[in-house]
Amino acid sequence: MGSRECCGLNVIKNVLNFFNIIFLLAGFGVVGVAVWTMIDRYQYVTLLASLTYPIIVYFLLAAGGLVIFVAIMGCYAVLKNNRLLLVFYIFSLVLIFLIEAMVGVVAYIYEENVQTELEMSLNNTLLSTYKISDDKTEAVDFLQENFRCCGAVSFTDWQYSEWLQTDHETENVVPDSCCKTVSKGCGSSDHPSNINYSGCLDLMALHMENHLFILSVVGLGICVVQIFGIIFGCKLYFKLKNLDAVEGPTDRTTFL
Repeated sequence: MGSRECCGLNVIKNVLNFFNIIFLLAGFGVVGVAVWTMIDRYQYVTLLASLTYPIIVYFLLAAGGLVIFVAIMGCYAVLKNNRLLLVFYIFSLVLIFLIEAMVGVVAYIYEENVQTELEMSLNNTLLSTYKISDDKTEAVDFLQENFRCCGAVSFTDWQYSEWLQTDHETENVVPDSCCKTVSKGCGSSDHPSNINYSGCLDLMALHMENHLFILSVVGLGICVVQIFGIIFGCKLYFKLKNLDAVEGPTDRTTFL
C-alpha cells in the first residue's frame, strides 16, 4: 500500500470514527429525550383518543438504542477494517434514518392536530370515565393537580359528569384534584379561592405540542448527521474493496 493510499484510508477512518462518537452521544441523547418524555407528566397520555403519542415515544426510544449499538459496531468495524460489518453498519444507519425520519415527520404532523384531537375527546373522556375507570381517574387527577386546572374547558364541565350524576353520597361539586390545596373533600366548594377555574384542554395541548416539537427536532436532526455516516461508511467500504483488489485477499480483509 502506497503512503498516499494509506493516508487517504486513515483520513476516512478518522472521519468515520469522529461521526461514530457523535452518533454514540446522539444515541444517548435520543434515549434521554425519550425517557424524559415518558417520565414528564406521561401518565396523562391515557386520556388521549389515539396511541400516536406513545408510539412516537417508543419508536424514538428504540431508535436511540439502535444508534448506540450501531455506533459501537461502527467503531469496531473501522478498527478491524471489516467490510462485512461495514455493510451491516451502513444498512443499519439507513434503517435508523428511516425510523427517525418517520418519527420526526409523524411528530410534526401530530403536533398540528393534537389540539383538535383533545377538543373532540378530552371533555367526553373526563366526564364519562372519572371514578369509573381507575387508570383514567388517576390520569385525570394527575392532570388537574400538575397543570393546576379543572375540567376540560372549565370547572363547570364537572356538573355534567357521570360521576356526579350517579354518586349521590358525595358532597363534592368537582374532584379534589381541582383544589388549589388538595385535601380530601376539598372539592365540595367551587369558590375561586378554593379551586382552579381554568380548563385543562389548552394547557395539556400546549404541553404536548412542546414535547412533540422536541421529538420532531430530535428525530429529523439526527437524520441529517446519519447521512454523513452513511456516505463515509460507503467510502471506507469501497476504499477497502479497492485495496483488496490491488493487494489480494488477506486476513485483514476477510468478512469474518
